[in-house]
Amino acid sequence: MALYKYNGEWLQERRSGLIGVILNSVARSGQGFRVGRRGRRFPRNFLKPRFFRWLLFLLAVFFLLVFATFCLNLLSNGNEEENNLLLSQEVHDEISGSYAALTPPKSKRRKQHFPCEVKLAAAVDNILEPKNYMNFTQFSLEYLEREVNPLHANSLESRFGGYQTLAEREKSFFARNQTIHCGFVKGLPGLSSTGFELSENDKAYMNTCRIAVSSCIFGSSDFLRRPTSRLISEFSKQNVCFVMFVDEQTLSKLSSEGHTPDDKGYVGLWKIVVVRNLPYLDMRKTGKVPKFLSHRLFPSSRYSIWIDSKMRLNADPMLIIEFFMWRMRAEYAISNHYDRHCVWEEVLQNKRLNKYNHTAIDDQFKFYQSDGLRKFDPSDPNTPLPSYVPEGSFIIRAHTPMSNLFSCLWFNEVDRFTSRDQLSFAYTYLKLRRMNPDKPFHLNMFKDCQRRTLAKLFRHRTVPSFPPP
Repeated sequence: MALYKYNGEWLQERRSGLIGVILNSVARSGQGFRVGRRGRRFPRNFLKPRFFRWLLFLLAVFFLLVFATFCLNLLSNGNEEENNLLLSQEVHDEISGSYAALTPPKSKRRKQHFPCEVKLAAAVDNILEPKNYMNFTQFSLEYLEREVNPLHANSLESRFGGYQTLAEREKSFFARNQTIHCGFVKGLPGLSSTGFELSENDKAYMNTCRIAVSSCIFGSSDFLRRPTSRLISEFSKQNVCFVMFVDEQTLSKLSSEGHTPDDKGYVGLWKIVVVRNLPYLDMRKTGKVPKFLSHRLFPSSRYSIWIDSKMRLNADPMLIIEFFMWRMRAEYAISNHYDRHCVWEEVLQNKRLNKYNHTAIDDQFKFYQSDGLRKFDPSDPNTPLPSYVPEGSFIIRAHTPMSNLFSCLWFNEVDRFTSRDQLSFAYTYLKLRRMNPDKPFHLNMFKDCQRRTLAKLFRHRTVPSFPPP
């Protein structure tokens, strides 16, 4: 309690709370009356020992609260990790029965992945397609236009992928002159179209393309990300087709965001091609049509690059083709996954994150195991690929017979099973290789960090849900 002077009389000043206790203790000291009389000199008395004791007490209480909060969070995270471990074990037991126990779950903190150097040529003027580059395995590949299978000739439902029997599927893996299912199977007369309808003008334009860069957005699942124009040469701008496939819903959404196509149908470098009557309810599966079947959409093209709509192209297409195709003597190039390399791991991750119906994933995985799929063994010197799980958001390919066959086979697996194409990549590649030992398929699986150099990665606008089983 301090004193202050009012009308010539000394009065007591009442203070409550912690501040009052501190100030009253100071007031009771030898300088207390001076504090009451001369408020301007009050700060000098903060150097008293009793004040520091109170200050230390407050700091101790504060740090105790912070420490208690940290301990509670640590305990909560520990319980969550234990629950995740139990969940992973249950999923693992579902798909592999007697398989050994899983490796303990990794930390929930996301790993950081960075781009690395890709030694592209300095300029488009400095590159030239090597002589005899297209001298790969040669055979004639035709595509089924209309379903002729008598078991389904009278079916009331037309399917974009057709009705491929298991016997036809088995024969299609041979690299030889043949006609195979590869999407775009027409419905029977009188039945509705199987989907993925394009205007005649767009078909005519795409038929002129010799080199194509393509992407797609269906169901307004992404923003429109234009290639970085300053990194694209004038040669590529004039000679490479940049095609973005969209449905009508996405076109309306993009237009409302200011990405309205001009009179020729362009938004920046992208030529907007509208797809009507989508062939699948699953937007992910519909997206596999332009992803895998570029040789069918661009029938005159020699090369194509697929880039997922969550990415922005940051390199010249011709320089990419020169490095990953010509310099590596490859006819197909795709990057390995940044984190997982075994299909077993990919199955678990897809189920853990509910990427697709669990029963459908199990059926597909069991089928592949029964047909010879084995675990990835990085210590085996005969392992044909550095990873059995790709990062399929960026694909470079030459339209050779073997490359086209692999694309059709991979698409047929997605059409038959789930839209999770990372589950079917290794099986398709290994089976094609096993059934054609004297006909090599030159696939270049490059590092994921190189993919990150070629294109900037963003998040999807929305994540499409998978259809019911």
